[in-house]
Amino acid sequence: MNDFLKFSLLLLALLLAALAMHLFILKELGLPMWDNKILLAYAINYILAVAIYGALYLLQEKMTSQLGFLYMGGSLLKFLFFFILFYPSYKLDGEMSNAEFAAFFIPYAISLILETSGIIKFLKK
Repeated sequence: MNDFLKFSLLLLALLLAALAMHLFILKELGLPMWDNKILLAYAINYILAVAIYGALYLLQEKMTSQLGFLYMGGSLLKFLFFFILFYPSYKLDGEMSNAEFAAFFIPYAISLILETSGIIKFLKK
């Protein structure tokens, strides 16, 4: 199994586990489970992380010295998606609640950590 497939499956497993835990906590706290675009946040973070990792995986030998910059460009892309898809609805009431922040940040952080560790492997080669 190649590194890209391992990354994709590991990220999927981690995000599904995190989503299940996230929904459980929301339920236990009596908060709406499917608010704040939670499913979209997990899906977008997965898709973007896999796309960015996949692009870097394909370019790792051709553009080794530029991988760090390409990775930063991928991070910029994630921020753009956040500000276009999530931020406007999160700020409708004038503030971003903890539940709104968590809905986006938890899958973002998990994806970022796994992506970063994968990119570090590329750069070590």
